[in-house]
Amino acid sequence: MAVGDSQFQLVTFELGEELYGVDIMDVKEIVKLQSVRPIPNAPYYVEGIFNLRSEIIPVINLHKRFHLKERQKTDEDDEFEGGFIILNIDGCKIGIIIDKIARVVQIKSDEVKPPPQMLAGIGTEYIHGVVRQESGYLIILDIRRVFNPKEMQKLVGIS
Repeated sequence: MAVGDSQFQLVTFELGEELYGVDIMDVKEIVKLQSVRPIPNAPYYVEGIFNLRSEIIPVINLHKRFHLKERQKTDEDDEFEGGFIILNIDGCKIGIIIDKIARVVQIKSDEVKPPPQMLAGIGTEYIHGVVRQESGYLIILDIRRVFNPKEMQKLVGIS
């Protein structure tokens, strides 16, 4: 999200019972759930790696990273339920597991409010802000803060 922009776009998705968003400029693509090969001695939140068109992508489980319950599947759930959002963070591609893709939304900067001190188990250091919506809140993740530089080096080393 560029500082000073009056509005920006977010790719929104569900994790557990909450709606999250990441800056569309950090999203390379969204892919359906695929098998992931586990990596020995990887950090607890790393599910493993998968091959995306001959590129090895590390896969992060944000449920584990943020200590969230996974969403329980119901009969009303859409056909494209879970999947991966492939992020491009400073030239490094990382997949994050999502429960359900929502949509792309346009947000005005003045709608973004600072996050409460503790939000559903996620530390506020990972959150850019919160936007009030009809159905609840949209939590905007600061994806660059979710992984510190040391963790990013490890993740790049995995792939």
